[in-house]
Amino acid sequence: MSFDAAQFKRIERAGYNRIGPRYLAAAGTRRDLDAALIAAARLAPEQRVLDLASGPGLLAREAQDTVGVDGLAIASDISEGQLACCPGLIRVAADGEALPFAGGSFDRVLCRLGLMFFPDDQVALKEMRRVLNPDGLLALSVWGLAEEVPLVETALSCMRRLLPPPKVARPSIFRFGDADELERRIASAEFCEIEIRPCRFTTRFGDAGAYWQGFLDLAGGAAESLSRLPAEKQQALAVAVAEELAPYAVTGGFELTSTVLVATARPV
Repeated sequence: MSFDAAQFKRIERAGYNRIGPRYLAAAGTRRDLDAALIAAARLAPEQRVLDLASGPGLLAREAQDTVGVDGLAIASDISEGQLACCPGLIRVAADGEALPFAGGSFDRVLCRLGLMFFPDDQVALKEMRRVLNPDGLLALSVWGLAEEVPLVETALSCMRRLLPPPKVARPSIFRFGDADELERRIASAEFCEIEIRPCRFTTRFGDAGAYWQGFLDLAGGAAESLSRLPAEKQQALAVAVAEELAPYAVTGGFELTSTVLVATARPV
């Protein structure tokens, strides 16, 4: 199956536009991840910050509060629908592989759970390095290995069990889940002083239906593809995912503990 980067981006953009404000509501389950990335970025007053794959701008808003009126925080995303959810921020709809900013424009670049969605990670990372000033800092997070991220892998496993293989190839969202591989990819884009640490967080759901809706509200391109299925097939997935969720059953629902890798690096 060949990979069409342009088509992949169109599907992702359409998916996140479709989700719109539902993503903002569901993103509260990841507050611990936001806090870990903000801490790693070591933000300070008067800095200029770019938040890539910003979605509804949660990180950008925290950054703006920290850098203050003499600083700057820009929320950038390929999805205009997501950026519409963060009024009051400076918003720039842009492709992360072709950023519309001058070189050396920012003291910090943030990218929460976004790198694995860029078809060419090296182009995206080199764009991040280009817009950073020489003393700047990149802070990003990615999903861990598939077996370490039941929050996502549970739904994907159910889809593999019930649906035919996708017609459009997608890069794995777990492709940077190995810390050594992530370090190599970041270093290849001419970053140094790379530090990577795992961050674990736990999410709880009252039932399988709540889990499935939570997945759809955060899934972007996958949600877009699933929306094209017949209604009965969509409902069947929502019910069948209980089989994959069974190992995570607790009193009152399901509890899934997942891992992300938080990385920081400086331009060479």
